[in-house]
Amino acid sequence: MALHGGQIPTRHDHARRVGNPLLGVANPAYESEVLPPTNALAADPVPADVAYQIVHDELMLDGSARMNLATFVTTWMEPQADKLMAESVDKNMIDKDEYPQTAAIENRCVAILSDLWHAPEPGTATGCSTTGSSEACMLAGMALKRQWAARTGNDVTRRPNLVMGANVQVCWEKFCRYWDVEARMVPLEGDRLHLGAVEAAAACDENTIGVVAILGSTFDGSYEPVADIAAALDALAAGGGPDVPIHVDGASGGMIAPFLDPDLVWDFRLPRVASINTSGHKYGLVYPGVGWAIWRDADALPKELVFNVNYLGGDMPTFALNFSRPGAEVIAQYYTFFRLGFSGMTAVQQASRDVATELAANIERLPEYRLITRGDELPVFAFTTSADVTSWDVFAVSRGLREHGWQVPAYTLPADRTDLAVLRIVCRNGFSRDLADLFLRDLQAVTTSLVSDTAAAGHTGPSGFHH
Repeated sequence: MALHGGQIPTRHDHARRVGNPLLGVANPAYESEVLPPTNALAADPVPADVAYQIVHDELMLDGSARMNLATFVTTWMEPQADKLMAESVDKNMIDKDEYPQTAAIENRCVAILSDLWHAPEPGTATGCSTTGSSEACMLAGMALKRQWAARTGNDVTRRPNLVMGANVQVCWEKFCRYWDVEARMVPLEGDRLHLGAVEAAAACDENTIGVVAILGSTFDGSYEPVADIAAALDALAAGGGPDVPIHVDGASGGMIAPFLDPDLVWDFRLPRVASINTSGHKYGLVYPGVGWAIWRDADALPKELVFNVNYLGGDMPTFALNFSRPGAEVIAQYYTFFRLGFSGMTAVQQASRDVATELAANIERLPEYRLITRGDELPVFAFTTSADVTSWDVFAVSRGLREHGWQVPAYTLPADRTDLAVLRIVCRNGFSRDLADLFLRDLQAVTTSLVSDTAAAGHTGPSGFHH
């Protein structure tokens, strides 16, 4: 006979059970009844552990960030950095009077970057942290526009323009649209897959607020020739043309070139460079949410753009599009600089470049592919299919790699090279030689499958689909 009594429970609607019954420690059946809210708040709270587990389980659908070879963003930090970030995530960066040490650490980072980029007076550096390179670019663009307006007597009948290559990141197009500046895009041509010096100077006129030079194109990882662009603009000004400043978008290369390419002159050593930005959360080795904007000196940043805010009892200068944001990422940036030092940063970045160049060389040995870049500038390279591959394309390769867990973007280049479609590999810290070997193994397997599928399907493409 049964050793327990009581009523037999009524049957529930099993179709609505979506959770793991074992999560409800006190009542294992409880969690199986919980549905996550999608369009409106639920009527009642749920236990913290239950809410955590359901959200955690949903996030598994995102896939592995470490296998995402599309993103430039840092996907791994040391546990000590994780701990520091957790301890400082509640600190508001804007509140420098309440959190003076966090503010001091931000200033240290600004000084460190100013020193790396050869600012004239790094000890009295002019710069700020941002939420990323996009905000930093907006701030730099605003400064360029305001400086141009002052040079031209604030003539409202003139429309400013900004010269850049068609390969710029979309944040520059956003800047131009939001601040009513003509985006003067220089198209790509032939093997020139970024902005050239001659083309940059030719696009400038009296209404040009600046030229954006990219130290590391997101499309192929190549450096734009900043020194050559500066020389061409010097010649333009010397010949009676406009005197146009340069902003260097060093979103990635700003954290690579100082360590791996010390002889490359691209920064404030060029008098024409007015400002530089970088992403701390890219090759600055910090989780998403931090960027940096640095100006040559205080004169390069118009004073009218800086607000002095009386906030919670303190008077503080601020130049930002955002106001409140956590201090965690700035603390993590300082931790990284402190932890690694110059030689450590060099070693980490060199390891990424070594992986990129070796992997690129191995892919070049596969007859089905042709390299566009080699990973010897940014640890990033692009490649495409060989001329004799006609039955499948880079988009089919990208889909095949995703089946193995790898996220590798396939896309066409900007105007006027939309005829060229490529795959791009971003080699970040944590993408080791071992992982690169495993990736190469999976690329070879995908390639073999595409070749055999198209051979079997004739001219209809892999698995019978057109591409």
